[in-house]
Amino acid sequence: MALSSHERPTAPAPPPPSMPSDASIGDLIGEIGQDVSQLVRTEIELAKAEIKQESAKAGKAVGMLGGAGYAGHVVLLFASLTVVFALANLMDPAWAALIVTALWAVVGGVLYAMGRKRLRTVNLKPEQTVETLKEDARWARHPTS
Repeated sequence: MALSSHERPTAPAPPPPSMPSDASIGDLIGEIGQDVSQLVRTEIELAKAEIKQESAKAGKAVGMLGGAGYAGHVVLLFASLTVVFALANLMDPAWAALIVTALWAVVGGVLYAMGRKRLRTVNLKPEQTVETLKEDARWARHPTS
């Protein structure tokens, strides 16, 4: 189930009550138990869906940070040598190596900042589930309102 960043999973509406007028207290308590059980299952499914969605966002952000580290390492090792040798024709090789190192430090810093910014947008708290649980608690305290 793929959800966009603006969509939230919705809990299915509970079935309408079907209580005959001559139902016993035991039957009513049994139906209440079933309703509570269904409500708990629904809330758990909602929490799972929200956490899965936020975990996917976190995974992408962490992947970006990992990719930034890997790319920085590989580029630093291979492309840097090429640029150092090219600059060594114009200046002392030590200065050429220092310039190349500084350039890759800037690239790594930019990638790190981008990944960190994305990671900060991740919210693993299932907001909608928490809100519906609060609504359920309010209703349980005052079932007629």
